[in-house]
Amino acid sequence: MAAANYHCPASLILRSDIGVRFVHTLTLKSTENSWLGTKVRVSPCNLNLRPLVSVCRRRPPAATVSFSLPTANPERASPGQEIPKWSSKAIKSFTMAELEARKLKYPTTGTEALLMGVLIEGTNLAAKFLRSHGITLLKVRDETVKLLGKADLFFFSPEHPPLTDEAQRALDWAVDQKIKSVDGGEITTAHILLGIWSEVDSPGHKILSTLGFNDDKAKELESSISKPGCTDD
Repeated sequence: MAAANYHCPASLILRSDIGVRFVHTLTLKSTENSWLGTKVRVSPCNLNLRPLVSVCRRRPPAATVSFSLPTANPERASPGQEIPKWSSKAIKSFTMAELEARKLKYPTTGTEALLMGVLIEGTNLAAKFLRSHGITLLKVRDETVKLLGKADLFFFSPEHPPLTDEAQRALDWAVDQKIKSVDGGEITTAHILLGIWSEVDSPGHKILSTLGFNDDKAKELESSISKPGCTDD
């Protein structure tokens, strides 16, 4: 039997997940019949890559870092007067306070949490002052649980537990005192601690008082931060 010649172009299209089309052309050159069947010879094929879509590379979202703490009145300073900045350790202490409130499963960030945040940061001026007078994080945490109790086991705090009114007033007190001092510099953790102490009915004040903090120690701390060049170290 005479061999039959066929010319049968065929296209094989493959798609990948990245949106590129592979066009693979197979050309059947000829066939031969044998008692085993039909032999097919395939000529070399060409491989064409054609992009279907353009690849768009997006920049990762820029991280936003806050360099201030919440205040009830952002324009506390008089016209032309610059609002003092918070120290980096004060900002970190506030972040630790929120995390501690979440850890204890409290719905808000109170003065007790601000106090614990200062001690958790640990390297700041206020934390060193407290530890020198025997006031440690473990003691403050224990007194917090005694005073406020344990939260519901199945309660989950928000990502950023809102400040209580007392905690907000403590932060605002710190800002106001720094503005009044007109000595320049940053608002430190010592200002936060004194702000907590100014809220006499707050949990933070009660815990400090229970652990031996008093007006004399507050005046000692206030005197140390009023010196020129005082930093949060």
